[in-house]
Amino acid sequence: MKSKGKIVFVTGSSRGIGRAIALEFARLGYTVIIHASHASREAVESLTRVKRLSSKSDAVYFDVTDPQAVSKGCAEILKRFGHVDILVNNAGIVRNVLFAKMTTEDWDIVMKTNVYGAFYVTKQVLPSMIAAGWGRILFLSSISGVRGDFGQTNYSASKAALIGLTKSLAKEVARFGITVNAIAPGLVETDILKDVPASYMEAMIKQIPLGRKARPEEIASLAVYLASQDAGYITGAAIPVNGGWM
Repeated sequence: MKSKGKIVFVTGSSRGIGRAIALEFARLGYTVIIHASHASREAVESLTRVKRLSSKSDAVYFDVTDPQAVSKGCAEILKRFGHVDILVNNAGIVRNVLFAKMTTEDWDIVMKTNVYGAFYVTKQVLPSMIAAGWGRILFLSSISGVRGDFGQTNYSASKAALIGLTKSLAKEVARFGITVNAIAPGLVETDILKDVPASYMEAMIKQIPLGRKARPEEIASLAVYLASQDAGYITGAAIPVNGGWM
């Protein structure tokens, strides 16, 4: 299946990795639906840039933690576009705090956004893929979901959950011509790292054999490949993009 006429829905695509993924799909001729919780300046900028590359692209705004809002937003997408061929579950948040000081709210908001959000959106989009007999589902996990990290028990648990979701869902939907994969980035040059102390960042980079952070575009390149026909025999995988950092 070629990019022409294919619909890509990228959650959390107002900035960072999500924006890079949306732009790369648009550059290749896909129709891209960007998403954010509301029409922020960043979201409007993402849509403007995407539409320059793919004029039929559009945006939807809803809170992924609200199942009713997700249902309404996805119904809007399916009504307008008819189907979604490729779903990239990228929406996520970080709320770092030591476990001993972590509140129930700190735990819940990360789980609701990173795990429940992906569950809600996928549940709404999957039937159109099953009906079409083809689809690609991607989950943005993290190196933290594989190796854990200091002060990130909630985030690490959420990203590990996405890997389990990927592997199980891949087994269930393979018979419908749908592949399901996860991408597990290491350090990526995005706003999510802006509050990390310089000394801690330097210490982490020293552990990375390639000696640098990834660019969002390097994550986007893998997402586009996994969504392609060429990657049709890859499913149930959690692929690290971490510069050799284990």
